[in-house]
Amino acid sequence: MERLKRMQFWGEDENDDGLIMEILGGIKTATVGSAEKYYQAEGDFDDGGWETGDLVEVYDLKQRLRCRIRITEVYPVKFGEIPEKLWKGEACRSASHFQEVHRACWPDYPLTDEFKLVATHFELVEIIE
Repeated sequence: MERLKRMQFWGEDENDDGLIMEILGGIKTATVGSAEKYYQAEGDFDDGGWETGDLVEVYDLKQRLRCRIRITEVYPVKFGEIPEKLWKGEACRSASHFQEVHRACWPDYPLTDEFKLVATHFELVEIIE
């Protein structure tokens, strides 16, 4: 049997499960990645290239399976044009808050208004105890 696609959510360090806790609590329902790197794997626990309909296993940074999510929507977006459904899905207060948070956690990216992202929306399917 082929394994499910995998995804990880990066916190401030290897012990920061804050984003996963937001998913488990039903608060976080979207994420973004650089369009340039969206289809590239980032190690064994983050495949990249998720598509609408995919069932995805979510791992923490200690490689523990925490939940399964289903991808509900994938679309391109520019950093300067963040739609409301995306910033709300990212548990942000506004588009400017979304931009502020991502500038802080992605210091190596040139986050201009034209910077291309891929937005991925999802729904929580199963919590793994």
